[in-house]
Formats: sequence, C-alpha cells, structure tokens
Amino acid sequence: MLSALLRQTDFRWFLSAQAVSLLGSSMAPVALAFGVLDASGNTGDLGVVLTAYMVPLLAFLLVGGAVADRLPRRTVLLAAHLGSALTQGGVAALLLTGRYALLPVAALGLLNGALAAFTTPALRGIVPQLVPRDRLLQANALLGSVRNATKILGPSLSGIAVAVVGGGPAIAFDALTYLLAAGCLARLSLAAAPTSPRPSSGMSADIRDGWTEFRRIRWVWTVSVCFCVVNLVQVGTWQILGPVLTRQLSGEETWGFVLSARGVGMLVMSALVYRLVVRHLLRLGQLMSALGAIPLLALGAHLDAPWLIAVAFVAGLGSSVATVSWETSLQEHVPAHMLSRVSSYDDLLSYIAIPVGQLGVGLLADRFDGYQVAATAGIVYAAAAVLPLLSAAVRRLPHAQDDHARSGRRSRRPNTANLQTPEPP
Repeated sequence: MLSALLRQTDFRWFLSAQAVSLLGSSMAPVALAFGVLDASGNTGDLGVVLTAYMVPLLAFLLVGGAVADRLPRRTVLLAAHLGSALTQGGVAALLLTGRYALLPVAALGLLNGALAAFTTPALRGIVPQLVPRDRLLQANALLGSVRNATKILGPSLSGIAVAVVGGGPAIAFDALTYLLAAGCLARLSLAAAPTSPRPSSGMSADIRDGWTEFRRIRWVWTVSVCFCVVNLVQVGTWQILGPVLTRQLSGEETWGFVLSARGVGMLVMSALVYRLVVRHLLRLGQLMSALGAIPLLALGAHLDAPWLIAVAFVAGLGSSVATVSWETSLQEHVPAHMLSRVSSYDDLLSYIAIPVGQLGVGLLADRFDGYQVAATAGIVYAAAAVLPLLSAAVRRLPHAQDDHARSGRRSRRPNTANLQTPEPP
C-alpha cells in the first residue's frame, strides 16, 4: 500500500515538502526561545513574541479556510511558505547581526502567525486531491509518521544547534526549509481549486457558508466541541503542571523521558496505523483518544517515574490513532470544496481553548492542590473524549477503506451471472 502511494509523483513531492518544512518548524520554538532570551535577557519579550504569533493565527484562520477553498491550494501553500521563509529569515537576520529589537521581531511574528492561518486549512484540504479516497488513511498515517519523527528529532537538533552556533542560525535554517518546501510544492501538478456547486458571492459569504456546513455535519461539530474541552483541560495542565509535578515526584530529568516516551508512542503507532482495516475509523479514534487522559491521572495519583514514562508511551499511541482517524474522516466525508473552511472552524475551536486553559490552570493550581487539578483534568479529558460516542452520527460513520475492501472481496467472486452487485446499505 505504501509503495503504491510513493509511486504517485505528486504525493512524493508533497511528502518531501512536509518532511523538510516540519523539521525546520520543530526546531524553531527552541531556537526562537533562546535567541530572544539571549538577545534581550527578558522573558517578557519572549511572551510578547509568542503572543504576537497566536493572535493573527486565531484572527485569520477562518479567512485562511475560505481562501484555501476559493483558490488553488497549491498556490496558497506556495505563497504561505515563501512568506514564512521571508519572515523567519528576517528574524534570523536581526539576531545574527546583533540588531535585535522587540518591535520588529514581534511584527515578523504577527506576519508569520497570519501566514500559518492560511497554511493549516490548505494542508488539510490538499491531501484528498493527491491520493484516492480509499488511500487517505495510509497517506495520513505516513504524513503522521513524518510529523512525529520531526517532533522527536527537531527539538534535539535545535538544542544542539543553539548550544553550538546560537539561535539565529537555527532560525535561518527554518527559513531555508520553507524555501526548500516551496520548491517541492511547486512541482505539484495540481492547479484548479475544488469545484463548488454554486458560484461564490464573496469572502464573507464563503466564511458564513463554512459555518453553515460545519453546523450541518453533526459528527464534525460534536467531536470538535468535545475536543475544545479536551484542549482546554489538557494542554495547560500538561505543559505547566506536568514538569512541576514530575520534578516533585521523580526529579527534573524524568520529564524529558516522559516527553520522549510520548513522542515514541506517537511515532510507533503512526507507522502501524496504515495497516488498520476497520469499519468505523472515527469510533476507534475517539476510544483511543481517551488514552491521553492516563498521564494526567497518573500525575494526580502520585505515580513514580517508570509508571509515568509507561503511560506517556500509551498516551502517544492513542494520540496518533485519534489524529489520523480525524484527518481521514474529514477528508472522506466533508465535500472537497468546503473542506478547508470546515477544518478552519475545527482548528479555531482547538487553538482558542489552549491559551484559556494555560491561563486557567495556573490560577487553579494556586487555589487548589496541583495533583488534584491534574487528576480532575484527566477525568474531564476522558469524559470529553468518549462523549461524542453517544451520538450515532459519530459511532456509525463509515470508513471508506472498509467499503473499498468489501468491494475488492466481491470482485474476486465468480461472476457467473454477469450481474452488478449492489452496494450494501
């Protein structure tokens, strides 16, 4: 199956673009953090730069989804990657020349966040244009393997690069990866935008149509709302309380092992999930996503280092299946001409919950015991992850690969009557 995917020229170029771009992007946060801190000596500057990235990302995400449905997605991705190369190159130049100043770096962060708002919906929407519908699971699994590998490799490489040459060169490398990725995307033969059944009447109307479609598809908004709750309670608790509680339980070095174990679990499962033959992929993804609550529950239960590392690995397995199943389900069942807009509403719900949760967990930890906060977050996480399964629209959503497999099995039967076999209901 994978060899068949890799024989498709467009998909090979897209996979190469993603591998190069994601490697640079996984290195950028570490490089930017130390680059800004070394140049300014002020943690407040770093907070401003990171906020400057998030604000336009949230503000322009719906516009990015509408643009990705209106224009050829290859064109959108090319423009966004070239723009990101310029913005990251500008930050690198300021750091390398010793001319760091908060205002220009924050302004470049604003531009970079705006470009990301156009990149994310286009990336999700372009995959169904590259591979057949019954190969979407394999394609997303392979892309997930690349993404998870860069998450493990990138921060380590960035840490070494920062220690040896500083943050500026590492950010310059990220700018270079955007250029290389743009070169790969330019080789794609795709040109036309997905065909809409009715002509567009303007950007605002496109965004409203995306909202109408998002609300219309029950299983999409059900899962999106529940995972908004998941992000609200998980990200801040994991990123802020996770290292603090782990240090109290087992020492600072344990947190690094916990993060690595989770990353390895994600990589292992993404390399295996393409073999899945399952009738209801989204149902499986929701069940597996609940495994992500276990590390929070383990922190709340004061478990020692070996247990924390083990459950982090298990959570990584579940996270990988959940991600691939969600991406594949959207691409199989949302109309192609609406896919980027529907995805942008899903992404907006996910992203906007994260800073709220990050701010809230600090307040809760000051008021209550941190271990109780972690345990409560784990319970809410698990409940929110499985709650969508109460909806028949989620439980019964079919997976296209299963239809393809059944069709294949039928085609191998002797057709003595020379009759067409109808599709099962």
